[in-house]
Amino acid sequence: MDGTFNENDISRVIEADRANVWHHLIQHQPFFTGADPKIIVEGKGIKVWDQKGIEHIDAVSGGVWTVNVGYGRETIGDAVRDAIVKMNFFGGTTGSIPGALFAEKLLTKMPGMDRVYYCNSGSEANEKAFKMVRQIAHKKYGGKKHKILYRDRDYHGTTIACLSAGGQDERNAQYGPYTPGFVRVPHCLEYRKHEQDGAPEQNYGEWAADQIEAIILREGPDTVGALCLEPVTAGGGVIEAPDGYWPRVAEICEKYDILLHIDEVVCGVGRTGEWFGYQHYGIKPDFVTMAKGVASGYAAIACMVTTNDVFDMFKDDTSDNMNYFRDISTFGGCTAGPAAAIENMRIIEDEDLLGNTVAMGDYMLDQLRALQDRHAVIGQVRGKGLFLGAELVKDRDSREPADEKMVQAVVGNCMKQAVIIGATNRSLPGRNNTLCFSPALIATTDNIDHIVGAVDTALTDVFG
Repeated sequence: MDGTFNENDISRVIEADRANVWHHLIQHQPFFTGADPKIIVEGKGIKVWDQKGIEHIDAVSGGVWTVNVGYGRETIGDAVRDAIVKMNFFGGTTGSIPGALFAEKLLTKMPGMDRVYYCNSGSEANEKAFKMVRQIAHKKYGGKKHKILYRDRDYHGTTIACLSAGGQDERNAQYGPYTPGFVRVPHCLEYRKHEQDGAPEQNYGEWAADQIEAIILREGPDTVGALCLEPVTAGGGVIEAPDGYWPRVAEICEKYDILLHIDEVVCGVGRTGEWFGYQHYGIKPDFVTMAKGVASGYAAIACMVTTNDVFDMFKDDTSDNMNYFRDISTFGGCTAGPAAAIENMRIIEDEDLLGNTVAMGDYMLDQLRALQDRHAVIGQVRGKGLFLGAELVKDRDSREPADEKMVQAVVGNCMKQAVIIGATNRSLPGRNNTLCFSPALIATTDNIDHIVGAVDTALTDVFG
């Protein structure tokens, strides 16, 4: 792995990219005024190489919290090849060998969950759960119990329905009108409780959950079918709920017969140090959705996992030809995804990457807190496992957010040091001020020291 390439060949690739590809989450005008698009051409472990042969440390697992087991895993590539040569695809009305075997293996990691529905993206997985909630509302409640609650700062995908359940106003902006029946509840970021009317000094977690109950009572419990939450809020600022929050949420859902939907698209498959983020908190969801880390980006796969209590509602009357879940996801029929996911899970087990995530997550949290001691611009460090954030502020007393351009300058400075970090991006007006870290679950202390050292330099260069 030296990252060197024939200059003539790669220049053609750059021009083909500039002329034809529409990239995600980026303004393209600089590509027509002198800048080249960045092309990542190779990866190994926690490192990637760009078109210039420059080696980078990747502290965001593919930019969007995905490559959990690291790059260059030949055994996953072999598993995908073997599966697709034998049987690459058939629509999801039939089964496949990889699909059956991965579902069986996945459910051993999720006690209390019983059925796996395959699809191809986190957005789509969430839409499947939303559609099930709506169909249940019609089957059991005359269509009335159809509303879906979602939380401020949480993110559930890019489709119009998922944006309707999105708590990030900048990400949602200009894409309305939205799907009706989605209702926002307040966030649970204790660091910013001073911005919430009535927030107490003590027992904030229970109070934050009580705000959900207040919304339910305002809307009418007989109209609310589900509550959709991230176990750790991702793009909205890397937010772990405070003590008392999750037990109260579970109590509220049970009290009002509300289905609990946990979006594990980011947190799932090891990112927080458990197989799934919700497992830290002792809750029992009705739906769990997942995507990114399921196959670590080696193949496209997403899953909507539910219970037999939900599943049985769609097969209780065989005489009704509208009674089953009338839905399909074309690429949920691909075998590459579950084949990759089986091998991905084996790697996590055999290399004890959950244990490494806990140990390296604790180490990185300590290093970021030491960085906080040196830089007053860091207001709070937070997160779970190898999913961490550092919120930057102008003043620690007022907690006024740091200027977004300066936050992005820190990210850019790290990139110049060949360390790729993230930051909240086009999420919350005036609140895109959190640096984000999610290195692969194989990260070592040396990797983390390298990442934190680059951030230290960048903070000094940008903020002084």
